[in-house]
Amino acid sequence: MSEARRRRLLVLLGSLIVLALALLASLLLGSHALAPNRVLDLLLHDDGSTEAAVIRGQRLPRTLLAAAVGAALGLAGAQMQALTRNLLADPGILGVNAGASLLVVVAVALVGVTGIGFYLWFAFAGAAITAIGVYVLAGAGRQSATPTRLALAGVAVSAALTASTQTVILLDQEAFNEFRFWVTGSLEGRGWDVLLTVAPVLVVGAVVALAISPALGALVLGEDAAHGLGVRVPRTRVLATVAITVLCGAATAAVGPIVFVGLAVPMIARHLVGHNQRWVAVCSLVLGACWLLGADIVARILVAPQELAAGVVAAIAGAPVFVAVVSRRKVPAL
Repeated sequence: MSEARRRRLLVLLGSLIVLALALLASLLLGSHALAPNRVLDLLLHDDGSTEAAVIRGQRLPRTLLAAAVGAALGLAGAQMQALTRNLLADPGILGVNAGASLLVVVAVALVGVTGIGFYLWFAFAGAAITAIGVYVLAGAGRQSATPTRLALAGVAVSAALTASTQTVILLDQEAFNEFRFWVTGSLEGRGWDVLLTVAPVLVVGAVVALAISPALGALVLGEDAAHGLGVRVPRTRVLATVAITVLCGAATAAVGPIVFVGLAVPMIARHLVGHNQRWVAVCSLVLGACWLLGADIVARILVAPQELAAGVVAAIAGAPVFVAVVSRRKVPAL
């Protein structure tokens, strides 16, 4: 076994250990901390107590959802950076967050949709429609949807959709109230209904993203090199865009827009395991889950018995990574 492969396996093993500890800490900690043996007993046997209701009905689904959403955002970020060959690329560059936000507030304003269980599908549909529109716009004319054109189209569409969202919430108080709760990126109140709704979608998106990782790794070398290695470039780009949209759309719909996870986590993974896209994708998936779980734990205990939004904590943690990268004289490219 080569030294590089041994190091990557050790990094992955260490990441899985951190993830296991984060899952445990998420179940133990909160406004009311519980002993590990008590938590294990309540997970195995429902004694009808208030503590059992908290663990089984609130903390367990919240913990699993945080891990799933963090993993999705980390993996989507790794694929987005490879697709655009830009380390500063974030899943939001496709306008996913903006599209989801707009359709949520429109649904609330026009038909009175309220509650995460109801507007979940509106958010996902908005994300999907936006990503498709960005890809079509980037491929308009005689030129193909190159990474640069995708990025420019995503920024333009995102700006237009964000302005439209602000217009709607200024005109409708109910839409503003719903949007204010959702846009912070909070896991509070997310239960089994939300987790079971988005889990199948996230699994499909993750499978597609991991399956195309070798092809994306070749595409990072350039189109000519990728063609020479037998990669079907247009097909790979379409599948990557679909995977990013599915992962980010479902994650954003479930807990609201959470920034910097898709940007910072792949950077850390690439620093630990190198530029092999398959390893970067796998490690980003695991580290993304750790990142959002850690943010949610801090959000619950920092101002207990109240709590912050996990999206706020995740953004504060990711901002220094972004600043460290852009402060360099030359932004590193893949």
